[in-house]
Amino acid sequence: MLKDLFPNVIPEDLWEATLETLYMTIISVIGTLILGLILGLLLFLTDKGNVWQNRFVNFLTAVIVNVFRAIPFIILILLLFPFTDFIIGTIRGWEAAVPALIIGAGPFYARLVEIGLKEVDKGVIEAAKAMGAKTNTIIFKVLLPESMPALISGLTVTGIALIGYTAIAGVIGAGGLGSLAYLQGFQRRDFDVILACTILIIIIVFIFQFIGDLLSKVIDKR
Repeated sequence: MLKDLFPNVIPEDLWEATLETLYMTIISVIGTLILGLILGLLLFLTDKGNVWQNRFVNFLTAVIVNVFRAIPFIILILLLFPFTDFIIGTIRGWEAAVPALIIGAGPFYARLVEIGLKEVDKGVIEAAKAMGAKTNTIIFKVLLPESMPALISGLTVTGIALIGYTAIAGVIGAGGLGSLAYLQGFQRRDFDVILACTILIIIIVFIFQFIGDLLSKVIDKR
């Protein structure tokens, strides 16, 4: 079937590239979730009127988030080559793309986390404080559960952006569908390979969006 639609595409190469894209995306989404939650909570909790109110920490966190959000992803990958080589031991392959993907998407998701937390009813937070709830309790029993639908929606948006980032990373040797489309499609002027990779990326995006929307609807009890 695949050979009939795309006679120049090698199924084994396409399957391997698809798996690499999925590996990069899934691991990066997990890392982005952790980093984004940490940064987002810092932005929210250290803001004026919140439990960890601290202008300096809030300003410093905001600067870090804004700086990394401002750097184009292709440039960020190049800047992180020494760090990636130190952590992973190589700057090629899908594993080497993961640190840049997480660092590139984490600050973006942090802002979405901050927005989601700001939507939590302040009355609920004040009630928890009045009952003597500790900060950990407020975070894990009030803030995160109440903002969960928004957090999942934000993670879905970020995950879809990450799929696009993996294609960019593929151009400089990270593997995946982006690498296959560039090396075997663009450089060899083989439109079949480019089209096949594009269709697969679109399918992955649709699946990711469907899962994200479904989870958000299940969790949202409003």
